[in-house]
Amino acid sequence: MEFEKLLKDIAEIGKEEFAEGWLDEIEKEYGKVPLIFQRMSKRPEVLLSHLLYKGAVTDTSTLDPKYVELISLAVGAALNCKHCTEYHMRAALKKGATKDEILEVVLIAGSLAQASVLADAYRVIDSGEETCKGSCDLNGLSIKNKVNGD
Repeated sequence: MEFEKLLKDIAEIGKEEFAEGWLDEIEKEYGKVPLIFQRMSKRPEVLLSHLLYKGAVTDTSTLDPKYVELISLAVGAALNCKHCTEYHMRAALKKGATKDEILEVVLIAGSLAQASVLADAYRVIDSGEETCKGSCDLNGLSIKNKVNGD
């Protein structure tokens, strides 16, 4: 939908009613409204601005919508967001993705997420610095020791 028309429709219909209608469309198309959209709908201006931004990014993309959903699925998987992964998997299937393509992007996302965890840990290990500065003391802090001056 054209951006200017969306803004005009929001102004004419009202933010609350327009937001409700948009959520109904999402539910019809994808079978479920994501939790974050449900919560954002309590403040329609937040939901609308989020959906307008999301729509502007995807609507102006030169990527095939199937690949946009596969990328979104991979990011959701890498971020360990079960709801994002489920939602974007359904969306990718509706946009023509195969189960093999879905498996492939999840494997790639998992590989990159694992590499990121390892790289961060290795940097800490290799830095040679004591990053905890006493906060990682395995002996803990005892009130009794503080009272006794120990």
